[in-house]
This record gives sequence, C-alpha cells and structure tokens, in this order.
Amino acid sequence: MSFGLELGDSGAGGRRVMGHDRRVTDPTPPTPTPGLEELRFFDTRTRQLQRFEPLHPPTVGVYTCGPTVYALQHLGNMRSQLFPDLLRRVLVAGGYDVTYVTNITDVGHLVNDDQDAGEDKLEAAAASTGQTAAEIAAFYTEQWATDRRRLGCLEPDLVPRAAAHIPEQIEMVQALEASGHTYVIDDGVYFDVSTFPRYEAFAGLDLDELETSGRVERVADKRHPADFALWKLTPPGVQRQQEWDSPWGRGFPGWHIECSAMATKYLGTQFDIHTGGVDHVRVHHTNEVAQSESVLGVHPWVRLWMHNEFLDLAGEKISKSKGHVLVVDSLVERGLDPLAFRYFFLQAHYRQQQAFTWEAVEAAATALRRLVGHAVAARDADGAPDAAKVEPHLRRFWSALADDLNAPQALAAVWEAVRADDLSPADRWAVLADADRALGFGLATATAPVSDETGSDPRIDALVAERTAARAAKDFATSDRIRDDLAAEGIELVDTPTGTTWRRR
Repeated sequence: MSFGLELGDSGAGGRRVMGHDRRVTDPTPPTPTPGLEELRFFDTRTRQLQRFEPLHPPTVGVYTCGPTVYALQHLGNMRSQLFPDLLRRVLVAGGYDVTYVTNITDVGHLVNDDQDAGEDKLEAAAASTGQTAAEIAAFYTEQWATDRRRLGCLEPDLVPRAAAHIPEQIEMVQALEASGHTYVIDDGVYFDVSTFPRYEAFAGLDLDELETSGRVERVADKRHPADFALWKLTPPGVQRQQEWDSPWGRGFPGWHIECSAMATKYLGTQFDIHTGGVDHVRVHHTNEVAQSESVLGVHPWVRLWMHNEFLDLAGEKISKSKGHVLVVDSLVERGLDPLAFRYFFLQAHYRQQQAFTWEAVEAAATALRRLVGHAVAARDADGAPDAAKVEPHLRRFWSALADDLNAPQALAAVWEAVRADDLSPADRWAVLADADRALGFGLATATAPVSDETGSDPRIDALVAERTAARAAKDFATSDRIRDDLAAEGIELVDTPTGTTWRRR
C-alpha cells in the first residue's frame, strides 16, 4: 500500500528546502557528541520517560503538525516550532541523520473539529476578507516560514501542503472503507471508532463517558460522538473554493486524514517521532493513530510521541479566539530581537506551561545580549582551547539535553562555563560554539550588542547601582560578575572617589 509517491520524492505539493533524501539504512551506529550517548524522551503514548531507539539507525524521521494558515501564527503557535527545532538539533548532535517534515494545513480544519462542525477555517477567512483561500494560505504560510527563521529555527526538509495531497488522502480513506472501518452519512465519510479497540488508549479516554456527558456534540446520524470525519461532502447548493471529486461525492478531506497521509508518504508506514502541541492529544493525534494503525496494520504507527505544553498569558493560553494575538512582530515593535523569545523558551522545559509576560521576555533579551557579548569577546580572542577543560562543561550541557531536552539545565551549564575562572577566552568560545548547535543563537556570526548612543540607559544604571551595593557589602563575587557581564556588552566601568561611572568602549 503506497499512498502516493515513493519515500524521498517531494511531489508537487512538497516544498523540498534542503534536498535531504531518505538514505538506505546503514547499520553503523552513530557517533554522538559526548553527553548524548543515550537520549531519553518522554513518550505521550506510554506516559513514560524512555530511551530513544530509532527504527532504522542512524536515520530518524520526525513529523510535526504545522500551521493552519488562515491567520497570523501567534507566539504560542511558534513555541510548537521551537520545541521540535531543539529536538532536531539534539538528534543531529547525537549523530543521527534526521529527515524533518512539517505540514501546512490549507484545507479541512473546521472551526469546531471536535464536533466535525462549522466552516473550514480557510473558507471562512476567504468569505470574510474577499480574498481567495489560496491567497490567504500563501500569505500566512510565508509569514510562518519567515517567523521560524527569525526565531532561529532550521529549515524543514519537507513542507507538504494538505491541498496538494488530495489523491493520497482519498486513497487512504478508500483503504479504510475496504477494511470495514468507515460508514457514510449525509455529510460525509466517518471513521467508526468501535472498529479500533485501542482508540481510548492513546489519550486515556473513556468512550462511555464521552457518549453520556454531552461534551462531544453529535452530528446527525453519527454512530458514536467520537467518530470523526474522513471526507466531508459539500452540502447541496453550496459551492466551495476548495473541493474535489471523490468516490463519495464532491467535497474535501477531514483534518486528521491529512497528517496521516502526508506523514506516511514521506516517512513510511512506521516512523520515529511525531510532535505537536498538547492540545492535539485527545482528538487530532488520537484520530491519527486510529486511522493510521487501522489502514497500515501496524502498532505502534509512531515510535515516540512528544508534545509541548501551552504558552500562558495571565493564566490563559494565548489564542486567536480570545484576542491574545501576540506575534513575532510584536517583539520587534517592542524593540526586542526575536531571538529573545527563543532564549525565553529555553528557560522552561517544553513539557511545562510557560507564563508569558513582557518583563520575562525583556529579561531574556538582556540575558541573551550578555551571552552574545561574552561569545563575541571570547570568539575574537587569541589562543587555542584546552580540550581537557572544555569537555566537562560540554558534557554537562549535552547531558542535560539528553535528559528529555532539559533546556533550563543546559542554559545553566553554559553560564557556568562563561563564568568559570579556570577557562580561557578560547576555552569559553569552544564551549559556546559547540553549545550553539542546540541553542541556535547564531553566535558564530553575531555582533557585539550596542546600547543606545544617548549615554543614558536605566538598565545599565541599575546594574551599576547593584554593583556599588555589592562592593559596599564586600560581596566581591557579585561585583565582579556584574562588571564582567557589562564588559561583555562593551560597557567599561570607571571607579572614582565619588562613585562609579560607565562608558561604551
């Protein structure tokens, strides 16, 4: 059962960015960076932290649920891109040959997918703006791609669009129908969850509770509230911008079948890692598992499922529906480098909810400026690094990431190296350059931070005051640390009998 093109062929709907083809499996084990000899990740399916063992080492296939391109992608959406980017970087550092696929949903995602109800989000956006669905999808796809780059994310190997993979989706629905997993009602073709005994297992659902609670509203003639649409039929008398002929009538695919068809086409009938936001677990990913394992006859379809938690704003997840549309441009408008949001993201574990405040992101921006300042100063220094001194720091850094991507601990290891008295500038640069393979700050080409030219900076004034207080308390370690951090930013402190002043070098 092929479901379209052979693996490694991008097809008309796949935008191959890096030209990375799947390779014939080489049994030679990968040579990992010290500290990454054993990777351990939390698996949503088994609810356990487990050792990562790819299906066909050293190749690893990773699929991420990408954007629905009907509106701007907010910072919460981008957190679900930063997380797999970190994962991918760690896998590469671990010696693996990674094929990374993230899709574009440009059709089939309904306003209320839990209930298989409402308009298609692209169709609704087109109706409200007067633009075509294709124009809207193209505009917001480019916005998403640009924002990924601004946040330091590596380019995906493949970016398939759902609307360009209709034949593969129809073929998969036909195969499900032939094997007795579907039924047809007036508004479309549905997957019968009673034909998949493991349906409840992935997300720990209770189908009886779903049926009696009323939390999942019934579509007329659905056999069970959890049954989900595979192909939606265009209602009589309605003409949509995005609809196709099918064996069941003119219509469009369900959201869930899109990811199954595209992931299978580009990564195979089984692959290593599927990522997405935690909000996908109970519906979208549960349905992906059910339809994929039913049609492909495999278990598990995906070896490891990894999900990132929400970004919170004042106790609520950031969402378009609540009006909390903070985007990458919001950072720029506030005078912040978008990479400050990447640093902010790395300060929390991907499986923990992270509270967004401007104060927290501005603090991350300050920390990033200091880190860049240290990196530039060390990068430009003479001398060769001492491998014996560098290796323990790098091992601590990579070991933290090997432990379920513990980015906060990895950042702490970097700062420990930056402030280590026994490391030379060349040693520090060796640590920073290697760590940046995962951090993604572009330290090798970064320029020294520059403050405004007015000679007045409240942040620097506050740090100078903090250092003065530390000196008065004979806390020379804190005093020296502040002096060194400012020096890394190009700020020189001048101690005089009447106090401390500062100037830019």
